[in-house]
Amino acid sequence: MNSKTIRMRLVEVDDADYILSLRINPAYNNFLSSVDGDLESQIKWIKDYKKDELEKKQFYFIIERLDGTRCGTVRIYDISDESFCWGSWILDSNKTKYAAVESAFLIYEFGFNILKCNQSHFEVMNDNSGVIKFHRRMGAELINQDEENHYFIIRKDQVMKSKEELAHLL
Repeated sequence: MNSKTIRMRLVEVDDADYILSLRINPAYNNFLSSVDGDLESQIKWIKDYKKDELEKKQFYFIIERLDGTRCGTVRIYDISDESFCWGSWILDSNKTKYAAVESAFLIYEFGFNILKCNQSHFEVMNDNSGVIKFHRRMGAELINQDEENHYFIIRKDQVMKSKEELAHLL
């Protein structure tokens, strides 16, 4: 799946070292679940994940610039007939200027057009104010909040409206 300056492709075992480097880097992992700092564990996780991918239970993507330089990850999971969750969203220093907006729209394109869902649900850690602000600007609706997370939904029609408003960036 391509956008103006980036594309997304499914994760492969060869991406394990890159993913691990992101997951253990304090610049990128503040708002992610912790992982073992072990390459073999990451490889095993990807191999197990690929089984889920075949069964359409989850999808894990590498985000890369159009020249092939990897610049992030994002994952879709908790998929139902109506909704999907997305997270594990990391963009590194190789990202393009609009990689966040472009990758979000690519995720929504996959969820709405490939998975045929009508909405997305996701949570953002309370301290992750930049991402909370991003999702609110996209039109996400806060449905709950607890001591750890903000919980959001966003419907397909709202994403389409946001995409029209931001078309000049895409």
